[in-house]
Amino acid sequence: MKHELWYDQDDVGISRPPLLIYLSLFLLLVLIHSLGARYFVFSYPIVPGVSSLYLIVALMIVCALWFGILGILAAYFGCLIGAGILSGLPVGVSLYWSFADLWQVLIPYLAFRYFHASPTLNNRSDIMVLIIFGVLINNFLGAVWGGYTLEFGGIIAHSQVSGTIFRWFIINSLVSGLLVPVLLVFGTPWMKKQELYLGI
Repeated sequence: MKHELWYDQDDVGISRPPLLIYLSLFLLLVLIHSLGARYFVFSYPIVPGVSSLYLIVALMIVCALWFGILGILAAYFGCLIGAGILSGLPVGVSLYWSFADLWQVLIPYLAFRYFHASPTLNNRSDIMVLIIFGVLINNFLGAVWGGYTLEFGGIIAHSQVSGTIFRWFIINSLVSGLLVPVLLVFGTPWMKKQELYLGI
């Protein structure tokens, strides 16, 4: 039964507890988010670490709603590694700058929990929670955090901050608004049947 303690026997009879399974899931999510972040930041740059087509943010939000804290932390480390370190940002800057992606997934996760919204988007209330907290507020806070921390870290000039925030917010809001609902509506019913689903 889901979330109960279970053990999986491999060919040599070694037991693997769920912790190992969830750790593997976490590492897989970090890898996917890192590669996605690196690709989009490298291929469609605005300023260092910021992409004009950051499609991976949609998957990060969905994974947070499906896998809870594992998805939330994977978004942070995926940004830290892929959009930050692998994209040339100093590690010291990347450590606090990458909270931008964490805010972008943590806010919708907490909102869905607080308002008891369903990730299958069953009604208007669920859709409104997604739009307000999973498209607008989260991406605005992520953009503001990202823009100002890049300036604080000496990566961009003060004159670039407002433009970076504006483009970050618009791009991520469009990506989130278009892709997240599709992934949630069509992917969540299948995902809920899987042992790894943690949900809201």
